[in-house]
Amino acid sequence: MESRPSVREVSERIDTLLDELTERAPPAVMERTEELLRCVMSLYGAGLEQVLNLAGETTSRVLADDHLVGNLLVLHDLHPDDVDTRVQAALETVRPYLGSHAGGVSLSDVDPEGVVHLRLEGSCDGCPSSSITVQNAIEEAILAVAPDVMAVETEGMVEAQPSPTLLQIEPFTPHGEAGSSDQAGGWAHLELDVSPRTAARIEVAGEEILVANLDGNLVAYLDGCPRCLVAHLSDGGLERDVLTCRCGGAYDLRLAGRGVAGEFHLTPLPLLPERGAWKVALPGGARA
Repeated sequence: MESRPSVREVSERIDTLLDELTERAPPAVMERTEELLRCVMSLYGAGLEQVLNLAGETTSRVLADDHLVGNLLVLHDLHPDDVDTRVQAALETVRPYLGSHAGGVSLSDVDPEGVVHLRLEGSCDGCPSSSITVQNAIEEAILAVAPDVMAVETEGMVEAQPSPTLLQIEPFTPHGEAGSSDQAGGWAHLELDVSPRTAARIEVAGEEILVANLDGNLVAYLDGCPRCLVAHLSDGGLERDVLTCRCGGAYDLRLAGRGVAGEFHLTPLPLLPERGAWKVALPGGARA
C-alpha cells in the first residue's frame, strides 16, 4: 500500500518550489505568491481552530493523537501538547529495544532553533542494535509527532561489541529510497493485531519476526533463538515479560531481548506506529 507523503515532506516540497520560483519569477510575482500562501494557511488554520472549539476537549484529544491531523495542528500552532511533551511521548515508543533498565535515552532540551538534544545513557551496552539503527529509529519516532523539530542530536551513541553469537541489525535505508527493497532491509509497513500478554509470528517482506504485546506496548524481534539456532521463539511461552524458547533459553522482551542467564541476546527490531498502522525496520540480510 502506497503511503501518502507526510506533512514534513509536503512542507519541504513547498519550500523547494518557492526557492525555484524565487530564482525564476519576477519579484512582484513572488510577493503575490507568498501573500497567496499566507492567506491559504491563515484560512485553513482558522478552520482547524474552529473545528477544535466545536469538537470539545475529548474529541480534540483524539484529533491531536491522529498522525496527519496532529501534524497539521502542529503546523498551525494548535496542538494541545508542546514540543517537549511530544518528544517525550516519541521516546517512549523506542525505549523497549534500547536495552537499558532506565529506558536508555533522555531528553536534555529542545533549543530555540528547534534542535532536540538527547542523551543515550549506556543503552547500547550489550545490545545488538547498531548505533545507526538506533539513531534512525529515534529520529523517525520524533519527527513523526514533531514536524516542527529541525534536527535531532544524540550524545552517548556507541557501537555494540561484535559477537559471533549475535544476529546483527545492519544499517538500513528507508523504503522508497535508493538501494532499498523489501528483501534487502529497510522500513516495512504492516498491520498488527496481537492480544495483550501474547506473542505472534509475523511474516513481512520475506522475514519472520516475533511481535509481543506487553500490556499495550508492542515490541518486535527476529523470530529465532540464538541459543539453539533452530527454534521459532514465537512457539515458546511468554510469562510476564520473559519469553522462553523450547530449548530453555529465556529472554526479557522489555529489556531489548537480554538473555535472562546473560549468555545470549535477541535481535530487536525498531517498531513504530504510523498512520494507524505500524512499520518495522528489517535487517539488511540477517535471517532468523
